[in-house]
Amino acid sequence: MAILKSTLAFLVLAFAFFFCCVMSTGSYDYFQFVQQWPPTNCKFRKCSKPRPLQRFTIHGLWPSNYSNPTRPSNCTGLQFEARKVYPQLQSDLKISWPDVESGNDTKFWEDEWNKHGKCSEQTLNQRQYFERSHAMWTSFNITEILKNASIVPHPKKTWSYSDIVAPIKTATERTPLLRCKLDKKTQLLHEVVFCYEYKAKKQIDCNRTAGCGHQPAISFQ
Repeated sequence: MAILKSTLAFLVLAFAFFFCCVMSTGSYDYFQFVQQWPPTNCKFRKCSKPRPLQRFTIHGLWPSNYSNPTRPSNCTGLQFEARKVYPQLQSDLKISWPDVESGNDTKFWEDEWNKHGKCSEQTLNQRQYFERSHAMWTSFNITEILKNASIVPHPKKTWSYSDIVAPIKTATERTPLLRCKLDKKTQLLHEVVFCYEYKAKKQIDCNRTAGCGHQPAISFQ
């Protein structure tokens, strides 16, 4: 009986330790690397600049689960420290990861790290998180990929989901995910998502469980 109690106590402690670790660092399956089209963003949220940037910029690098891509988030862990984003890296991020709304880049990076980055801290520390994100952005220039396929902002022209995905898939050899925002009855291209495996090193196909709606026409303005 004493051995049984001892074994049970050990299992309870082991489970508590495991549960604590999972909750503190976050449990995830893969990463979503999300890039946004600033003009669409600024149609729905007030932006400080009268003319939004005309290039895709980073929204975030999000550890995600296949069962619920919005989780984990807001995990416990080390808070954002601006000094860990070194001057040269900060200069790079101001180009790839600007705050297109208020212009407060550092606050944007802080919010993304505290909400998402901390959940994968066991894989990427803060500096690695931002370095890896910038490297992902520079690897494939979505704006240029679409431009080379004659997909450029136009107030009246529309494309199908596959029209936009095809050139990106050709360039990356992986399937991205598109996300749209609905402006009255017009479906506007908002985000392009790349997916990466657990260590954020190898790009993988995104599973299209969500994205743009059922309307066939997508506007890119």
